[in-house]
Amino acid sequence: MQSFLHYRMDLNAMEENYRQKNRTCFILGASGETGKALLKEIVERNIFSKITLIGRRQLTFEDKAYENLVQNVVDFEKLDEYAEAFQGHDVGYCCLGTTKAKAGAEGFVRVDHDYVLKSAELAKAGGCSHFHLESSKGADKTSSFLYLKTKGQVEAEIEDLGFERFSVYRPAVLLVDREESRPAEWVAQKFLGAFSSVFPTMSIPITVVARAMVVNTLKDGEKRVEILENKAICNLGDKK
Repeated sequence: MQSFLHYRMDLNAMEENYRQKNRTCFILGASGETGKALLKEIVERNIFSKITLIGRRQLTFEDKAYENLVQNVVDFEKLDEYAEAFQGHDVGYCCLGTTKAKAGAEGFVRVDHDYVLKSAELAKAGGCSHFHLESSKGADKTSSFLYLKTKGQVEAEIEDLGFERFSVYRPAVLLVDREESRPAEWVAQKFLGAFSSVFPTMSIPITVVARAMVVNTLKDGEKRVEILENKAICNLGDKK
């Protein structure tokens, strides 16, 4: 209990210290599950002076806590025409992604590689100093699996852009209560969720990933490029 209170006090101090820096951020993929959880975490902690959502459509929010959000609607097929949307942000969060099942192989690569990389390029050109990327456990540019290869390739190419700080998150199976009904996925999540605390390399609640991204933002980076595997994400995000 004492260690938890000490952690909470440290986190509060980190938040206040970060708040004083008057920094701004943007979020890509705020309509997705991780993006939603991340946005909620950021809004509740109130650590940024300005939060911008960049996406293909305008999002609606009932909670008044979201009323000061700035939203920039872009066409990801013509991102160069929307370079202004990426200018003037200190921190960028990319939770953009789709699946091969949903978009097909070509569509998956276009979103998870092309859109992500172009967004990172524009963010770097626009002055972003700390870029966060939600990737995947097993990401490897030399993999024979399209999904893992694509994730690994975009990680490497964004690293080459030379951000002052680049944070990569490689979560395992994401545990989330989706709005749509997916019976098979629900069963798998219930099974993995029961063992998530015992075997933290198998799965991770999506709220823990979001919290880890925010807590990591508050910390001073020890390295220019940091890759957080699933266990490290759990350790960072399991405290409220």
